[in-house]
Amino acid sequence: MYEPSSNDTSSNDDIIAELFSQRCADDPVTVYHEVHEQCPVHRAAGMFGGHSVHVAGYADVLWALKHPEVFSSKDVVNIGNDVPLIPLSVDPPDHAKYRRLLDPEFSPKKMAALEPEARVLVNEIIDRFADTGACEFHEDFATPLPSTIFLALVGLPQSDLPDFLRWRDDTIRPVAATAEETEQKRMAAGRAINDYFVAALEEKRVHPDDRLLSRVGTGEVDGRPLTQSEKLGICHLLLLGGLDTVTATLDCMIAYLAQHQDRRQAIVDDPELMSPAIEEMLRQQTPVMMVPRIIAQDYELGGVKMSAGDSATLMIGAANCDEAEFDSSADVMLDRGANRHLAFGGGAHRCLGSHLARMELRVALEEFHKRIPEYEIVDGTEIHFSAGIRQADHLPLVFPVQA
Repeated sequence: MYEPSSNDTSSNDDIIAELFSQRCADDPVTVYHEVHEQCPVHRAAGMFGGHSVHVAGYADVLWALKHPEVFSSKDVVNIGNDVPLIPLSVDPPDHAKYRRLLDPEFSPKKMAALEPEARVLVNEIIDRFADTGACEFHEDFATPLPSTIFLALVGLPQSDLPDFLRWRDDTIRPVAATAEETEQKRMAAGRAINDYFVAALEEKRVHPDDRLLSRVGTGEVDGRPLTQSEKLGICHLLLLGGLDTVTATLDCMIAYLAQHQDRRQAIVDDPELMSPAIEEMLRQQTPVMMVPRIIAQDYELGGVKMSAGDSATLMIGAANCDEAEFDSSADVMLDRGANRHLAFGGGAHRCLGSHLARMELRVALEEFHKRIPEYEIVDGTEIHFSAGIRQADHLPLVFPVQA
């Protein structure tokens, strides 16, 4: 087993702790630059025993994402799920067989076919507040929109949305007084999600349709039908991914645009800027700040020695603000051009739903700015974001009512 190298000193522990702080959630770029300067790769004693590795530099994070034989994702996520989240918690080579099944379901062609329905759903949500001159963007738009599109994609009733949102919150950001209560909430949510999908898969078996859940129910890998455990692992991951990350991303983007009127005006004046603007805000705002891994074999990265069994955190957000890769990384530059950001990860585990997310974000922001081209955050409002996945606690907007 490797011992920590000489640059794994406690002098850097405080700045690493800041990566998980409220300050970083609210102002991540400042903290990221501090980490890049002091300890882009860091190893220290873990909070719960063992050792923990943090990787922040772009080149190192990208390398780690592309080498699951060192930075493994196998069974690394345990947030109430009693089955592996497929394909997230499966490493190559087995990972590939699940991606071959699921990638076509999230192809650009499939997402383009879903776009007209998504535009209708977006405008139905905007209709609820467009004439009032105000909205609580997080609650009124960012939360219901991706969830509504997800339910349409998989073929589940919109009336089930409150249950889905409750399970999502109890899994990802449970409100609890102790670690024990947090675990209890997550386990209860996990059991409820499993029970729901057992019944939903059976309903689709009896009454199949052309939506995603039916295709999961009849899916095959290696020439055999998916097991029930595999189906539930896929469904559990789809729910968490489909209901949370786009909500957080919309919060980040609208909060940014509300506070940077020149960027907002630029995309209103030139809609062709929308796609590059989305990519640049994905980079600079990076809602999913970090992803977990386990060190699968002894290795040295960035001069830091790591041991098999160490926990690891790849700081996606920090990598996206690395000056070695992105000039003026603190700024949102709508004319940046080639943008190799890692907001959707990289390598074998690159986000399954990236094409869906891009379509949702583009349609949402295009339609929102057509209907509400001017807006600002209510005076005196202090916005805070959750750590890990940067979701706003609230986001009240005011805007002129269009004639």
